[in-house]
Amino acid sequence: MEELLSGGTLVTEIDEQIVYSQLFSKRNAVWSLLLASGYLKVMGVEFAERTGRTHYTLGLTNKEVRIMFETMIRDWFAAQEDHYNDFIKALLLGDIDAMNTYMEKVAMEMFSYFDTGRAPSGEEPERFYHGFVLGLMVELADRYVLTSNRESGFGRYDVMLEPLDPQQDDGIVLEFKVFQPKREKSLEDTAAAALEQIREKKYGTALIAKGIPGEKIRNYGFAFRGKEVLIAGE
Repeated sequence: MEELLSGGTLVTEIDEQIVYSQLFSKRNAVWSLLLASGYLKVMGVEFAERTGRTHYTLGLTNKEVRIMFETMIRDWFAAQEDHYNDFIKALLLGDIDAMNTYMEKVAMEMFSYFDTGRAPSGEEPERFYHGFVLGLMVELADRYVLTSNRESGFGRYDVMLEPLDPQQDDGIVLEFKVFQPKREKSLEDTAAAALEQIREKKYGTALIAKGIPGEKIRNYGFAFRGKEVLIAGE
């Protein structure tokens, strides 16, 4: 990380399938997470024929990201009384108002046009938002198995949280959508469309198959328009 913060690069293997339980067992999983989050960008790709492995040269996306990591690392060494960040606390409590308040504040302070434009880092806008929310949830690895972009029901969900203790915690499914002005009149419509996709595609099937009853599964639709964020739940 020191090399990245000083303007250098990092060479590593990456895996687009992020499974949070692997963050503590797979050495390179965190770099895959940061790349999917839009915090890192690919500077170069090299395939080694002898080993059959592909190595990626990664760098920080922009100055704002570097400043964010510098602040975050500094905060790691500050006295912390709370185990979870405010967004995670609100998520665990099912407090949608608090979730929205947190996301609105963070979006205004940290999102830039280059992050949330039509094609940040050469990818679709959803990828940046998707990865950003994933990054917020890393603290939940002690209570949930978090997976991203896996098949369930009739499609691929964005994020699923499978509780390690179903008696204590609910299962959670998240879907992210960027506002489409040709199809939607407001962010409320976008968030409603995200929830409808979860229901229509039956994304909760994988949780139900593991013994979690439907009434113990919470769905959240995240709607984004530039720096604007709206979360709806059911």
